[in-house]
Amino acid sequence: MTKLVLVVVDALKPAMLERAVADGRAPLFGEILRRGTYHPDCTSVFPSVTPAAAASITTGRLPDEHGVPSICWYHRGEGRYVDYGSSGAAVRTFGVLRTITDTVYNMNFDHLSRRTPTLFERLEDAGVRTACTPFLIYRGRTRHEMGLQGWMRRVAQAANLRQAVYGPSELFYGELYASKAVDCQATLARPGTRDPYSGCVGAYMERYDLYDFLLLSLPDNDHFSHNHGPQATVASIERADASLRQLAEAAGGEERFLRDHAVILMSDHAQIAVARRANLAEALSDWRVLQPNDPDPGDADLAVAPGARSAMVYAIAEDGARERLRRRVIRRLRALEPIDVMTWLENGEACVWSDRGEVRFAPGSGVGDRRGGRWDLEGEPAALDAEVRDGVIESRTYPDALRRVWAALHCEGTGDILLSARREFEFTDWGGSDHVGGGSHGSLRRGDSLASLAFLNCGPDADGTAQPSQWSITDVAGVVLEHFGVAA
Repeated sequence: MTKLVLVVVDALKPAMLERAVADGRAPLFGEILRRGTYHPDCTSVFPSVTPAAAASITTGRLPDEHGVPSICWYHRGEGRYVDYGSSGAAVRTFGVLRTITDTVYNMNFDHLSRRTPTLFERLEDAGVRTACTPFLIYRGRTRHEMGLQGWMRRVAQAANLRQAVYGPSELFYGELYASKAVDCQATLARPGTRDPYSGCVGAYMERYDLYDFLLLSLPDNDHFSHNHGPQATVASIERADASLRQLAEAAGGEERFLRDHAVILMSDHAQIAVARRANLAEALSDWRVLQPNDPDPGDADLAVAPGARSAMVYAIAEDGARERLRRRVIRRLRALEPIDVMTWLENGEACVWSDRGEVRFAPGSGVGDRRGGRWDLEGEPAALDAEVRDGVIESRTYPDALRRVWAALHCEGTGDILLSARREFEFTDWGGSDHVGGGSHGSLRRGDSLASLAFLNCGPDADGTAQPSQWSITDVAGVVLEHFGVAA
């Protein structure tokens, strides 16, 4: 059985990957692209943020099935915000323990649908040995006890936190969980150190033959891009490449690694430069907006969940009043400069508004899309900067828009209104933070949404099967399962 390494480089923008390769700064990535098959127009999910995308990578499903809607959302059942660490300031606002609990435990074992198995669960059920370095979605079949190190130990001891989790056979999650004692510096909270940790752990697992399938997570590029902008990420891509080379050297060198392993190199989304901030809660101050840790949550009219370059608005009211309130809020949002695209559900249809017009759609028998879906449309496709040619709708500005919007709106945790920001805008999070002057993501636009994807020794080119006309990050799970002979 050929080992498969799924390398996920957070926010790896195709143009920047190509630049790093052309400059000789990412030689191993360059060899994967040269020898394998490269798809620079792979679409992410919407909102194009890491938690929702990570869930799609490991389940092969969109948010309507896996259940993780965004990086920040309002939990109607619990009457509170869920924030998976939008920023350090947001973590302090919601509380360190609350954020850790939501991000590490609840995301995997409560918010992620039990009806949607992960790659780790599917593969382990088939007898495939699985492994993972720190990745947001890690749910598997093997029980792991907490083994705390560093500052995490102090936080957990103070909160009496002792939860075990179920993950892949070999789980390495920084200071929290390690299935083996390894001589690798465990860091989760220090960006810039997480890629070397993954590389060190990956080398250990390769050296001792501990996996058949490894998800090698390299997250530092995302933080670097947030701070310095996507155009500066050649340096962080170079470091990610070096971390993968650690594993390759443990496999007997790069040439042997590339010959004897199947490799998928991908990102979860991309980023664009942001120069302007928008505080959505302040813009909706005509109503009482629920605050983090609100002492009187029952008195709120709206919940506002900023997700970088996306945001969700929830009407907190009984059904009849909720619809009336939603209509009033939609009218207000249409007047706000930062809003590029606004979407909501009405009478079983997805509604999309932009300053170019409005369109409604639902799955049906009308126009097709590049992935083979069919949709009934009413209104102006120009709302999505789209055209219908030869019976197929396509938008360069908003790739795979109908499928992504439909799935986003049908995720159980999604708000009544889902927003995508204009170019250069980002919504301020609940900690008051943004990435103005750097990069961000989350919107429906191509600059946020087109991810890198490359296959080596696996995928359609390896077995001659048909390829999608436009790849999605949701397709990768099927390629992994097929590689190990597991029915998708």
